[in-house]
Amino acid sequence: MHARTFIPTLAAAFAASLVAASGQANAAPTDADAQALAARVVTYDASASAEFRAAVDRGAAVWNESVDSVELRPAAAGQRANIRILADNGWPRALTTSLGNGTVYIGRQAVTQGYDTVRISAHELGHILGLPDRKPGPCTSLMSGSSAGVACKNPYPDAAERAEVEDNFGAALARPADVPRQVVLVD
Repeated sequence: MHARTFIPTLAAAFAASLVAASGQANAAPTDADAQALAARVVTYDASASAEFRAAVDRGAAVWNESVDSVELRPAAAGQRANIRILADNGWPRALTTSLGNGTVYIGRQAVTQGYDTVRISAHELGHILGLPDRKPGPCTSLMSGSSAGVACKNPYPDAAERAEVEDNFGAALARPADVPRQVVLVD
């Protein structure tokens, strides 16, 4: 009976001496870490975007070229996408459910009036990434939307818009200090 209490005590003392001798303990990745990394990828389903499919893919590529904290990828077959993209006859719009999630409508009404389809796609995806409309605004501001006029073909976010998306997703990926981490002892 005395041996049963001695072995756990000896094991605890040995582990403590390893920490003291090595001077460091490294944290192993946890499920929360894996989820945070996975949250950087936002998937979209453009299968119902009809004639705007190429413009949607280009709008997503514009964001991928512009920011580092989030990546837009087409959803794999059978995968539930964060963003659904649909074509309809109304005005373009985005309905967000949360940061990185929602539905985008590429409305034919704006296209018929002469607005650029890639700019429309990038602008609406900007809403899903947490950006508001900034009207009126210049062509250099992606989120100025239609107020920049039909001659505006710029699909790229300006520096402030890029920084805001970086902040939005950087904050969303920040790990709360109170989330426990598994500690693994390393020599």
